[in-house]
Amino acid sequence: TEIHAQQQTLPGTERLMEPQAVFIRDDYRGSGKLEDKVALITGADSGIGRSAAIHFAREGADVAVMYLSEEEDAQETRRLVEAEGRRCLLLAGDLRDAAFCRNAVAQVVETFGGLNILVNNAGTQWVSEDLTTLEDVQWEQTFATNMHSMFYLTKAALPHLAEDDTIINTTSINAYIGPEFLVDY
Repeated sequence: TEIHAQQQTLPGTERLMEPQAVFIRDDYRGSGKLEDKVALITGADSGIGRSAAIHFAREGADVAVMYLSEEEDAQETRRLVEAEGRRCLLLAGDLRDAAFCRNAVAQVVETFGGLNILVNNAGTQWVSEDLTTLEDVQWEQTFATNMHSMFYLTKAALPHLAEDDTIINTTSINAYIGPEFLVDY
């Protein structure tokens, strides 16, 4: 299998990827594990978030898709969720904004009548080979996107979750400082 590096500006656009990502296997059969549940997934317009949205829909959940600005990607995720026979709500906005996060949770509860699953998946990263060249504003924006949003959404969602409901927080290897940032003094 040939590996191709993806080169895009942030946020990335799923439809521009080459090769195209596979989000769900055709032979995957849902078993109703999430029948009549409601899931709110950040970063669900593309990548792992889109894959989770489609899998959750195939398992019987209605899905709210939170995304920043990738409208075409979000519409495609909606099409794929609805093709599974489930409802899909699109919520565009900046996860760094606490009010947006609170309003998004409220809109999900109003639209679907509740919330059972929160997936904090959205994240951003700025590649830097040298910690001393990482701009302060990039650090602050990354932390606000990757950490503050998780706090804002979890805080807003908790009053709506019951005993058997769940919150899933994801991260990547980029959340950890690698050996390239070790400095000898």
